[in-house]
Amino acid sequence: MHGFIGETHKIDSQELVRTVLKSLPAVLLGTLLNILDGVSYGMIIFPAFGVFAGLGGMGVSMFFVSTVVAQLVYCFGGSSFAGANGSMMIEVVPFFHILASTIARDIGDEYPKEIIATTIAAFTLSSVLTGRSHLGLIVACSLTHVICVGLAFFLLGYLRLGGLIGFFPRHILVGCIGGVGIFLILTGLTVSTRLPSDALDPPTLETLRYFILNPHALSQWVPPLVLAVLLRLITMRWKHQLVFPIYFMIIPVVFYVVVAAARLDLDALRRDGWLFDMAEGTDELRAHSMLTRADLGLIRFTPLWTTLPIQFALLFFNILHPPLNVPALSVSLDEDVDTNKELLGHGYSNLLAGFLGTVPNYLVYVNTLLFYRVGGGTRIAGFLLAVATFILLIIGTGPIAYIPIMVVSALIFVLGIDLVKEALWDTRHRVSRMEYITIVSIMVTMTAWDFVIGVLFGIVVSCFFFVIQNSQRRSIRACYAGESAISTVRRPAAHRAYIREVSKQTRVLRLQGFLFFGTIAHVEETLRNIVEDATWKRNPVRFVVVDLSLVVGVDMSAAEAFVRVQRLLAAKGVVLVFCGVTADSPCGKALSCVGILQEPSVEVFETLNDAMEWTENAYLRAWFRAQKSWTTPITLPGRRDTSLSFDDTLAGSPRQMQLRDVGERTIAGAEFLDKDAENSSEPYNTLLNAFSSYHDVDQKTFKQIAPYFERFTFPDGFVLWENNDTPDGLYIIESGILRASYKFAEHSPVIEESMVSGTLAGELSALSGMPRNARVVVEQQAVLWKLSLENMRRLETECPHLAQIFVQLVLKAAKVDTDILLAALATR
Repeated sequence: MHGFIGETHKIDSQELVRTVLKSLPAVLLGTLLNILDGVSYGMIIFPAFGVFAGLGGMGVSMFFVSTVVAQLVYCFGGSSFAGANGSMMIEVVPFFHILASTIARDIGDEYPKEIIATTIAAFTLSSVLTGRSHLGLIVACSLTHVICVGLAFFLLGYLRLGGLIGFFPRHILVGCIGGVGIFLILTGLTVSTRLPSDALDPPTLETLRYFILNPHALSQWVPPLVLAVLLRLITMRWKHQLVFPIYFMIIPVVFYVVVAAARLDLDALRRDGWLFDMAEGTDELRAHSMLTRADLGLIRFTPLWTTLPIQFALLFFNILHPPLNVPALSVSLDEDVDTNKELLGHGYSNLLAGFLGTVPNYLVYVNTLLFYRVGGGTRIAGFLLAVATFILLIIGTGPIAYIPIMVVSALIFVLGIDLVKEALWDTRHRVSRMEYITIVSIMVTMTAWDFVIGVLFGIVVSCFFFVIQNSQRRSIRACYAGESAISTVRRPAAHRAYIREVSKQTRVLRLQGFLFFGTIAHVEETLRNIVEDATWKRNPVRFVVVDLSLVVGVDMSAAEAFVRVQRLLAAKGVVLVFCGVTADSPCGKALSCVGILQEPSVEVFETLNDAMEWTENAYLRAWFRAQKSWTTPITLPGRRDTSLSFDDTLAGSPRQMQLRDVGERTIAGAEFLDKDAENSSEPYNTLLNAFSSYHDVDQKTFKQIAPYFERFTFPDGFVLWENNDTPDGLYIIESGILRASYKFAEHSPVIEESMVSGTLAGELSALSGMPRNARVVVEQQAVLWKLSLENMRRLETECPHLAQIFVQLVLKAAKVDTDILLAALATR
């Protein structure tokens, strides 16, 4: 109401007249389209058999009532489109046929009063527009669903859930549209030949033989089909919006020219099925304008329960249209609209139509687009269209008796062909093979059996193909040995060399997507192959790290598969490590429900880096615990200590023997070098620990560099520097742990790096003179040896050759650390 009144208040009387005159072409076009649609589709709302025979006029009346209601709601502010065109939802005609047939079968034509009482009591609040027993069936066919549709649209709009409809598979709706197209083509055949609408439900060889071999039937359905095909050929060349209405205005003119030239009798033509017989339909139109009351004692509830599946299928089919039409129209008209507001408007228009005892309606994309193109983009034009349509309703369906049936049949054929083309031809290169099979199967099922079964069948087939397609997509993003995923902990060169070799006993499995019964089989098979006898002998494994950071969910089947795998791994002494998951995350909750996270041989970490850091610490502790004579203290990073303990001796299994051999070649070699050193004082030992593995340097070199360093002790939590601070020198860690936090870009993740004894900190910024690129905090009390910028310049002045060697060593160490840091960033 506010939209229409607001528009009229903004203009004066002269401007209003100009607006009305400017809107007349659009109003005439919209009225003509309503006439064509009303006659064509209103006539087939009810099946043409049994108690429904002769209800074509009643269907036309209901079409116009629903159209007027929608038009008024939209022009008075129910739609953001000022020139929105509302109309009956013509795609639901097949469902109404099923509804009518079901109600007639369950109640029986011999109980008209029960039909009226049941339908009115169930779907109206006080009284409905009704008449004889036929009207009771009319209300049952229309009012039931319209109120449900109105409530559904209203709730979707009110709760702002319009966007959720877009998640429904589009190809299922396309298949339903194609099924409606086939139904309309078959309906065009029955309307042309004046056969009952159930004559082709489903098509049989006998009925098809009648259409092909009967000369009279051929003369009735071939001309309208040819006219429909000819129209589409014409519109392929000429795209003007007036081609369509002018074409259907010419057909009756030509028809009556032929009738006049041949002096044919109209009554004879009506008896032979060339014109409509509207005597009974006119009476039904009068019946639609009378009020009666229902006797509550006559209500029967069984038919209501019988039609519920049909109602839900119809409701499901209806609510998918506006959320698809509205955005498409918004793009075509270049107007921004709120889908939720449009759904509210649809809800109001359908609720009002339901209380008036008519059929569902919605905003028609094609009619609205044509309406705008001929100057109908105002609410005044929309209101005038509602008035013109209401006049058609008042005039009644009498003039329909003089409309050639081939006009209506041709229009039905046009829409049927368009819908089948949209479903089969237009989608052939736009959907996958499985989606196309789904579309075709829905169309076949709807034609051969039932529309409700077709919708359900489409959903089942889509779910089946969804499982197949996702089962073919591998959930394993990558699978590699732990040596390719070294953590970002800065360790002494000997420790890092040891870890890089022994990490071959770690397998990293990075997963992605949703893990369910269709995708977990390949994951389980991969995990089982890790401990298969042949593979196990070549590459024995100590840890299996499963990264779930890219997994969006885990169903029960997948969680139980992990339980089976964990038991197998535990039997082999392999620890299963989950990362990228927390106990409160969806994946963590799913795994907790099956109890796997509570197993003693299962560990959980938030990131892959944390998991790899934990496994590396475990390898280092295993070596140090095995060396009874090792006296140098070792500080390992990590927020959590390694709860797993290896065997006290590294002798025995292939895994233990590999740890021993690698440790003797790397860490033990560094120990021997340290013990044989001439000077074991600091910072000489720290320098030797940091650089001895990068270059074959005389140990006296480190002794000469040591005096340039200064010793500092920092407590836990002390901030050494912030990001972008000016550098004051570089540090070598004697003991303790530092933690650096890197933020390389605005939207990049934060990378954390631990620095332990025997490693460098702040070396690149000190050498380059550039600002610090990280925030560094003391995580555990640290003793650091600092080479200040002043001492660095003094070293360059006093011992240039020594300074050059030192810079080369620093750059080599920095390159290794930077490579590992960038590799960690690339895996995020």
